[in-house]
Amino acid sequence: MKTVSEIMTKDIKVCTPHDSVTAAAKIMRDIECGSVPVCEGKEVVGIITDRDIVITCVAEGKDSNSVHCHDCMSTDVVTCTADTDIHECARMMAQHQIRRIPVVENGEIVGIIAIGDLARENIYVNEAGDALSDISEHSRYDH
Repeated sequence: MKTVSEIMTKDIKVCTPHDSVTAAAKIMRDIECGSVPVCEGKEVVGIITDRDIVITCVAEGKDSNSVHCHDCMSTDVVTCTADTDIHECARMMAQHQIRRIPVVENGEIVGIIAIGDLARENIYVNEAGDALSDISEHSRYDH
């Protein structure tokens, strides 16, 4: 049984609820992803996506430097633990229609796992592919 801890990204970037969406967008640009966990200290309190920023800020003509992450982040974040089986992780991504899941231990973020991490595991390509197909049809938030 392979666990999330074996393939997750441990060097993660996060935002705080009071960071501007510009700061979140810069992180997304720099690490080439579409979402960033929002944390108070090391506790995950939300997740912000590029779509959240576009819909809540850009499309409304708001100044991205004065809109904060807490103004547009999702707060119903799906998380897993480092000992979660990667099969279960793929199932969670498909069920919740997400591409990235923050990994927490004792209430603190310790990493993040993305659909691409699962896809790199040859044994699990079919599961990751199935998860991605389900996610692409009904994306809740882009992890």
